[in-house]
Amino acid sequence: MHIFNTVLLAVLGGILPALAWLSFWLREDTHPEPTKLIFKSFFYGMCAVPFALVFQFLINYFVLQEKGIEYTFFTNYPLALLVIVLWAASEEYFKYKAAYLSGLKTRHNDEPIDPMIYMITAALGFAALENTLFIFWPLLAGESTTAFMTGNMRFIGSTMLHVATSAIIGLFVSFTFYKSKQIKRSHLLMGFATAISLHTLFNSFIIRAEEFTIVGFASVWLTIILIILFFEKVKRIYINRQSQK
Repeated sequence: MHIFNTVLLAVLGGILPALAWLSFWLREDTHPEPTKLIFKSFFYGMCAVPFALVFQFLINYFVLQEKGIEYTFFTNYPLALLVIVLWAASEEYFKYKAAYLSGLKTRHNDEPIDPMIYMITAALGFAALENTLFIFWPLLAGESTTAFMTGNMRFIGSTMLHVATSAIIGLFVSFTFYKSKQIKRSHLLMGFATAISLHTLFNSFIIRAEEFTIVGFASVWLTIILIILFFEKVKRIYINRQSQK
């Protein structure tokens, strides 16, 4: 019974906050996507977590050789930076793949704002399961206070990081929604480069800890504010396109 309660609390602590953020972002879409595809994107985002974990485990085993990232960060920074970049790249790739398979490749991806919606939804699914795992282990050890603090910190930190980086990729796709395939590919790559850079920067600040943690959180929230502003620009792309018809 203890295990069941622990799992239940971890799942609720991981998924409910993500769904709360999802409801906030979905309000940006004036022409809502099918509910089925939204939940599919969220679920696929959750399914992306094991793939990212396996990839990161292999990186840790073969590159770090079972040395902690904190130790390597302060003793061999170039190697640690490579690992952090690879970690970030793997998560961004699998989140994008989740969004692509669930919504981006469908006929419902028919407005410039849609790539951002699907990317953010997949990112929140990814964050939901990731947060669940981070909350589960302290709860299992009977450290409820640690679990509570972890959940709160990830609610305003890592969850928003995943939203910010995935939204950046979606933003680059949205801005080229009516462009040629070649332009779309090049901007998609630029979106990935920007997202991976922000992800790497945040993780580096968190590893440094102390005052750098605040800088990391501030960089993510500043990005979130900019993304909210860019949502309006993306909406204008569709409006301008319709007015030309």
